[in-house]
Amino acid sequence: MSIQIKISKTPIYYEKAIKYLYKRVEQQKENKGRELIWILEHPLTYTAGIRASNSEIIDKKIKVIKTNRGGKITLHNPGQKIIYFVLNLNNRKKDIRKLIKVIEDSIIEFLSIYNIEGKNDKKNIGIWVKKKKIAAIGLRVSKWIAYHGFSINIDNDLADYQKIVPCGLNNNAITSVFKEKGVKLKNVESKIVDILKNNIEKI
Repeated sequence: MSIQIKISKTPIYYEKAIKYLYKRVEQQKENKGRELIWILEHPLTYTAGIRASNSEIIDKKIKVIKTNRGGKITLHNPGQKIIYFVLNLNNRKKDIRKLIKVIEDSIIEFLSIYNIEGKNDKKNIGIWVKKKKIAAIGLRVSKWIAYHGFSINIDNDLADYQKIVPCGLNNNAITSVFKEKGVKLKNVESKIVDILKNNIEKI
C-alpha cells in the first residue's frame, strides 16, 4: 500500500496540523487518497487528551488545547519530533494492539541507533529510558482509520514540562536523546521514516 511521506522543515502550528490530519482521515473513510506519515515539530504547545484532568495543569496561565487523542496532558516544543500518521486498518489487520506494538518497536529501534536502550511498559503507554519517558504515544481510531501518532524527545527544552503533570507523571520523569547522550542529532527524520514504514508493513 502506498503511504505518502511528508516532512516539514519549519514548525507547524498544532491547530493547522490537526485540521490537515482530520481532512486526510475523512479522505480515507471515503477510500480516497493515500495513507500518511508526517514528521514535524510544533512551537511550544500544551495539549490535553481524552483522559486529561485540570489538576494536571500546574501553571494555570498556560493555554491547553483539547484534543480527541488518547492520553493525558503533554507538551510539544521545538526539538521534539512529532510523527503523525493516517492509516487505514480496513486494508490491514484490524488490530490496535498490533499497531501500538509496531509503534513501540519502531521507537525502540530508532533509539538503538544511538545506543539508547528504550523499553515499553504494559501499564504506561510510551517508551522509557531508565524509568524516564522519552517518547509518548497518543492514538485515535475511527471506522478503523488510525490517526494522531507519537512524539520523541530529541533535544527539546525539558524545562517546559515543569508547567504540567505530563502524561500523569512526575514532571522530572521525562528525558530526551540529548539528555541521555549529550549530542545534537541531525536529519533523524529519514531514519524514523525508514523504520516506521518498514514496520507498518507488518500490520
